[in-house]
Amino acid sequence: MPNRAPLPPALPAFRMHRVAAACALVALHVGAAAQAPADAGRLPTVTVTAERRTENLQDVPSSVTTLSPEMIDVLNTGGQDVRMLSARVPSLNIESSFGRAFPRFYIRGYGNTDFRLNASQPVSLVYDEVVQENPILKGFPAFDLDRIEVLRGPQGTLFGRNTPAGVVKFESVRPSLKKVEGYGSLSVGTFKTVNAEGAVNFPTGPSTALRVSVLNQTRDDWVENTFDDGPTQDLEGYRDSALRAQYLWQPHQDFSALFNLHARDYAGSARLFRANIIVKGTNDLVPGFDESKVSYDGKNESELQNYGASLRLRWGLGSVALHSITGYEQVRTYSRGDIDGGFGNTFAPPSGPGVIPFSSETADGMPAHRQVTQEFRLESTDSGPLGWQAGLYLFHEDYKIESFSYDSPNGSAQDGYQRVRQKNDAVALFGALNYALTPELKLRAGGRYTRDTKKFSVEAYENTGFVPCTLLGKCTLAQLAAQEPDGDLSAAPKDSKFNWDLSGTYTVTPGTNLYARVATGFRGSSVQGAGAFNGKSVAGPETNTSFEAGVKTDLLDGRARVNFGVFHYTVKDLQVTAVGGSSNANILLNVDKAVGQGFELDAQALLTDRLMVGLGVGYNDTKIKDPGLAVAVCGDGIAAPVRNCTVTDPQPTAGTALIDGNPLPQAPRTTLSFMLKYTQPIGDGELYVLTDWTYRSKINFFLYESVEFTGKPLTEGGLRLGYVWGNGKYEVALFGRNITNQIRVVGGIDFNNLTGFINEPRTWGAQFRASF
Repeated sequence: MPNRAPLPPALPAFRMHRVAAACALVALHVGAAAQAPADAGRLPTVTVTAERRTENLQDVPSSVTTLSPEMIDVLNTGGQDVRMLSARVPSLNIESSFGRAFPRFYIRGYGNTDFRLNASQPVSLVYDEVVQENPILKGFPAFDLDRIEVLRGPQGTLFGRNTPAGVVKFESVRPSLKKVEGYGSLSVGTFKTVNAEGAVNFPTGPSTALRVSVLNQTRDDWVENTFDDGPTQDLEGYRDSALRAQYLWQPHQDFSALFNLHARDYAGSARLFRANIIVKGTNDLVPGFDESKVSYDGKNESELQNYGASLRLRWGLGSVALHSITGYEQVRTYSRGDIDGGFGNTFAPPSGPGVIPFSSETADGMPAHRQVTQEFRLESTDSGPLGWQAGLYLFHEDYKIESFSYDSPNGSAQDGYQRVRQKNDAVALFGALNYALTPELKLRAGGRYTRDTKKFSVEAYENTGFVPCTLLGKCTLAQLAAQEPDGDLSAAPKDSKFNWDLSGTYTVTPGTNLYARVATGFRGSSVQGAGAFNGKSVAGPETNTSFEAGVKTDLLDGRARVNFGVFHYTVKDLQVTAVGGSSNANILLNVDKAVGQGFELDAQALLTDRLMVGLGVGYNDTKIKDPGLAVAVCGDGIAAPVRNCTVTDPQPTAGTALIDGNPLPQAPRTTLSFMLKYTQPIGDGELYVLTDWTYRSKINFFLYESVEFTGKPLTEGGLRLGYVWGNGKYEVALFGRNITNQIRVVGGIDFNNLTGFINEPRTWGAQFRASF
């Protein structure tokens, strides 16, 4: 039975985290110059590229929210990963059952809970104009960014397939030809957390510049394994290092070339699953629950390495401009965890905590991966009433996934292995028109035709564990194929789709715009390979049609800004993953349709010259509509008829529940963010107090509803006290994250026992930052 091959070193010539820490510390000792301030007494203008061109956020006819570099810095100093963005903007939720790797994004309640490494998501992450398709790529750290944009609603015309819920865009700070500049930041905190971050910009000639950005986040293990014989005794520590180097060549205004090299090296703990932490009949944590302790007889580890490069070219050709964006991504990863969340089982006592029906220790890895993308785009540059853009997009991805299982009570001996391969190719033609019908009324329309193909195959399979085909001692690839009705373990879905959008903006008064938009999007077919407990499953493409309308306005002579919009969407043939249940299944399904409706509110205001407030509210009412669809529900083991949770849905047969009318999984009805900052001049500097809060309402972990697997509302608050001096050059701050230490179950495992995983506890820390 094949064993896992170790991942190669992150960077052969040196360890990336050492370079990251060293560069950040060097930057702390370099002289500084202040950033240009905004107009006194007015909110700064926010520019975005939501429509693939730079424009004022207030002129974009769709629901868009941005996060500023200041807020990104506030969040990064605590050593958090990309999940820190959850609920930071209206209607955004992010969760993960893999820890710092493999974040899953949800916009307006619409996402995908599938945990397989070949899963696609309806929310796309675009980093520096290159799509990060594989879910592992979506966890690349957020540092030295100019802004983060969250585009809600289908983005199928300009961003393509797998964007029916929206897009999250990261835009790095670009190299500058003007001067040497940069910053360095060092923070330390609870659990010996260290966040070292920095960037240096070097003009290397009159037409060239280099910008190097680094990040190194570390944390000591703070969770103790109380099972003395467990192979992993201390957990939840990590080292997450990232590097980005950009080189700009701009010999004249009609040509520019931007090269981007980036890499990530991560090693730490996989997600900690905790057995029997929920009180049956409630969604409360068990009395005496201690987040700093687990009892594992299995191994826990996680590592990944990500390398990538891109080349962005722009030619000015008179009244048009030609863009070429070439991207390459490669990622390797391996994550192993004690999924049952305890030690032993009913067949191999002693066991605990609580009843462990059977052991589950598994791992998933991606030993080979390659993604190549190419886009050519022409856009008009005239200042007349008509504007347009058109392009060609090519996508290729090829990767292998390995899955392992282990016998925890037997020294974690490997007893299962599977290797699958998936190839994905897509080609698209797209175009968009903007037309100013009058100075007040501007219309936009776009279309995109996409051809998407996948080829999936199972290359190897062997299992000697407790699975149906091991009655003779071993399950082989041939036996696995024999379980399939057609004897075929491969699949090759092909999808073609035309997406379109139509929108308009009407200027009521200077500073106040009304907008409306109707748009469509789609997600390509997905494949779930055959395994020990279920056969191959294929879900066909899903499509989304969305309507939204709203108002964007600047008030009080630019001291306040309020954006408000309402929406309604319908997803047909929604792809969902039915996981767990008594049979421990993992099956892809198409739901007839799902609907969502609600509103979003973004508001910022300078109440005084020293007091600034920000508020974001998202309301999302989602429902599954498929009267005849039933899925498996929680079980106490493979053959146990007793449920370990209290199912509240109708149950047509034992072990199943009808899900019609249920909300989408991981879809909070309400998200709320609040920020308040007060500043006070002192000496030659400025003292400030900043507090930020996020709230999301209760969530449903699975497709069916049960009392136990309903996550309680979660409120997390941050507090920061800082002093800025030297004309903005230097800053020192004390900070706290999740200051009320609210601990909630945020996800669960339903096939074995009342197993769940939790949010991060309270942390405190201090930061020093210098700019130059």
